[in-house]
Amino acid sequence: MNFLTYLMHLAGSGAIAYYSASQIRDLKTRPNVLAGFQLAESGSVPFLSALSDRAVAEGDTWLAEKLAKHALDETRHGQIFAHALKQLNKQVIDFKSQPETTSTSKSKQQRSPFFVAYFEGYSAEQLKPAAIDWDVFMASTYILELDASKDFTRMANVLPDHEPTSRNLKLGMLSIAQDETGHAAYLYEAMMRRMSASQVQQLVDEWRTRKVNAMLAMISGILQRNGQTRSLVQDGPPSENNSELMVA
Repeated sequence: MNFLTYLMHLAGSGAIAYYSASQIRDLKTRPNVLAGFQLAESGSVPFLSALSDRAVAEGDTWLAEKLAKHALDETRHGQIFAHALKQLNKQVIDFKSQPETTSTSKSKQQRSPFFVAYFEGYSAEQLKPAAIDWDVFMASTYILELDASKDFTRMANVLPDHEPTSRNLKLGMLSIAQDETGHAAYLYEAMMRRMSASQVQQLVDEWRTRKVNAMLAMISGILQRNGQTRSLVQDGPPSENNSELMVA
């Protein structure tokens, strides 16, 4: 990674960290942030499970086991965020009950500027579990997991300790951050098993640069929307025990 990219990485990470911290700390915006995390974490489970099955079929039992564990962790993460939403008497919107939209407008709504930029040059077909290049999966996911571990830690640390719901969420997010660190570690090891250290570094630098470009696209999108985001939550049933903690 060249020096300019490094500076852009620091600046972009700082801007996203500030925005994320303010969103998770504010009780008005926190539910939408939690819903986004729940959808992202739970949504990755089928992908990781399919990759685990593929690794078994290809005879790589070590990778298959790591991917299966990764899928289990993401399932738990989704449950932690769902529980945090429940404590706020919220839940993720039932999108199936939403009014139908045209396929074109629906496609545009679902496209994330971040991931469009991050995977620029790759088609949807190339990114499916059965087709994705292992090097692409490992390097791209390594960067995301490594950064997520730091992001979740930063967001957890801005949550107050004096209020039970926030304290429970803080502990849950710190647990998730620890898992993300472990995911990044096995993905790095997986790359080292497949190629030389210099090749791994080159691949990591490529995806770090992509991440910088994706963050800039994300920041641009936030500014264009004046910080407004699509609502992902709806009212849920009242929580019976707001002091209950779910980490394990």
